[in-house]
Amino acid sequence: MPPAGTAKMEPMIIEPMGLDKPTRKVTHTVEPEIFEPAPLSTALIAYLNLGLLVIFGYIRDFMRLWGYESNIGAKEFGNEGFAPLYHEFESFYHRNVYHRGSMLTAAPLAGTPGATIDIIEREWGEHLSSFKLTEKTKTYLNVGSYNYLGFAENDGFCSKETIKEIAKTGAGVSSPRKELGTLQIHEDLEELVCEFVGKPAALVFGMGFGTNSLNMPALMDKGCLLISDELNHSSLILGARLCGAKIAVFKHNDTADLERVIRKSIVMGQERTRRPWRKILIVVEGLYSMEGTMCDLPAIVALKKKYKIYLYVDEAHSIGALGETGRGVAEHFNVDTDDIDIMMGTFSKSFGACGGYIAGDKSTIEHLRRESHAHSYASPMSPPIARQVISSMTAIMHTDDGKRRLRHLQLTPGTLEMN
Repeated sequence: MPPAGTAKMEPMIIEPMGLDKPTRKVTHTVEPEIFEPAPLSTALIAYLNLGLLVIFGYIRDFMRLWGYESNIGAKEFGNEGFAPLYHEFESFYHRNVYHRGSMLTAAPLAGTPGATIDIIEREWGEHLSSFKLTEKTKTYLNVGSYNYLGFAENDGFCSKETIKEIAKTGAGVSSPRKELGTLQIHEDLEELVCEFVGKPAALVFGMGFGTNSLNMPALMDKGCLLISDELNHSSLILGARLCGAKIAVFKHNDTADLERVIRKSIVMGQERTRRPWRKILIVVEGLYSMEGTMCDLPAIVALKKKYKIYLYVDEAHSIGALGETGRGVAEHFNVDTDDIDIMMGTFSKSFGACGGYIAGDKSTIEHLRRESHAHSYASPMSPPIARQVISSMTAIMHTDDGKRRLRHLQLTPGTLEMN
């Protein structure tokens, strides 16, 4: 199997799936991944600035010790014999570095996260130790949110449907899904997710992070092997640690290294006993948000079939954004969704809401209904949020406005390109 980024796929036919335009051939090439190193001058300036903050921080702490400057740090007292609540350097960093940088970060928002965004201006106290909000706002270019298709808006079809849902069913459910928290709108959303991603069953959750971290323990346990990309999201890493399975890591998007890990794991078996693994699961992301790279899904599926193991694909950033009709990385590479055992995604990106889903075969989803902590104990998705997801997903599937938003995202220079 060639390394990721070296194999060029043959032209393939992409079905329009509801788009009012003729079928066309699309050639996808997995380009070699190039991570441009930071220029030496930029790196030196960044480290120099950090070093200066640390040096001046020690000087300021010395001045505070002798009373020349007011102390803005928290002090512990009455805890003799107990472990300190604050680590010494952690407290130092928060007091002298983070506080000074908070002028440029953690800004309170005053509007929807569109192409531009309104920020509330703040008045800072002495030594930047505190601030108070003013009534003034300032408009900035927004390059930090993941409102990919613009559905997180305060006007339009989706927001109006959401407001109607609040009047109809209220803002919350106040019971876990497994008890009294399943409403008709949850089941309607799950049916729509099945139709959208192309799987027979699905289960939705109120939190995207918890969709990974709280469901992985229901899928894997002791005696199983979880093979993870080294740059997987922290929710996947937490879920892998919680499940109790053995974790093996392969180099980012390197299918040659993935095959090496698979072969070694199958040959060696479990530690000490050398018995075969009860289950082996590959866990990857469709689109890695921090690196801007896509997984080499066709090659990974080929390995899954070759070694008869399972595949879990996190489509948090790719669902609704990649593919001819927004169906994600599987549609982008023309991979049959039957070849992906578990498809996970979130609603906080392309759909302008929150929460997540897991889609798979009916037996897997029924197992999660019984065993998932996120389904049994966590608060379910609120009805207005579910309505927001239904409205935006329906718009992507069936309305000209939704298709226009998707085409605009995919044809914007520097985002997604289809040759």
